[in-house]
Amino acid sequence: MADLRGGFTSTRFVLVEPSHPGNVGAAARALKTMGFSRLVLVSPRVANVQGDPEAIAMASGADDVLACAHIVPTLADALSGVHWSVALTARQREYGPPQWTPRAAASLARDEALHGEIALVFGNERTGLSNEDVERCSALAHIPANPAYSSLNLAQAVQVLAYELRMIYLTSGAEADANANAASGRAPHTAGAVPAGSATEPAGPRAASDDIESMFAHLESALVALEFLDPANPKKLMSRLRRLFARSGLEREEVNIVRGIAKHILLATSRKDDGAR
Repeated sequence: MADLRGGFTSTRFVLVEPSHPGNVGAAARALKTMGFSRLVLVSPRVANVQGDPEAIAMASGADDVLACAHIVPTLADALSGVHWSVALTARQREYGPPQWTPRAAASLARDEALHGEIALVFGNERTGLSNEDVERCSALAHIPANPAYSSLNLAQAVQVLAYELRMIYLTSGAEADANANAASGRAPHTAGAVPAGSATEPAGPRAASDDIESMFAHLESALVALEFLDPANPKKLMSRLRRLFARSGLEREEVNIVRGIAKHILLATSRKDDGAR
């Protein structure tokens, strides 16, 4: 396994429409204690939340993480440049991407962090994430709290995921050190280490989130043109397709292939319509 200590800087934590400045400050503190620093806020209720006294007080020494928080208007902006993201959800979802425990999600994140920017997405304190926001992400994580009292504060949820990521990033770094030592003859190869260049590595660079969203929009237009998708009664077709593609870990070239198929479908249906006139 490659050294993932750089994953601490390539992982961003996204809070969508946070309501309470204190939770934003506490989330910044949670990140700093686990070695992370990249906090992104999507349309926070308090516009200048970094300067809010309650946020600063709850940051409790993580003022630098709070002050450097990046504020954007939409989740699409927050995920710009990200190729893989996991959304935290407080409830089971009938549709959407695959769902994992925080530890399993962290394991996936470790693998994806090898290929670029990743993000963990958290919803509003009261309403959580919308279905549209969830479907924009690659995977779901659910903290299996006490069903009799499953109320979990936003910053506490951030802390749980940040801890799981920290542990698996540090473990991966230790494995990389062991592999390097083995290669140089300083120590025997450890049983748990995965050699670089293993067959599990993808053949090409992963697709970015915004490119994947453009692919879905293009594919949906093609399916409508084919009359396979009825826009007046779409049911859950696109949701199921999103789930299917989320399981595959799309590469950039694969996205281009799907868009090429969609483009030729639209061209073919357009010529057919022109010939019918």
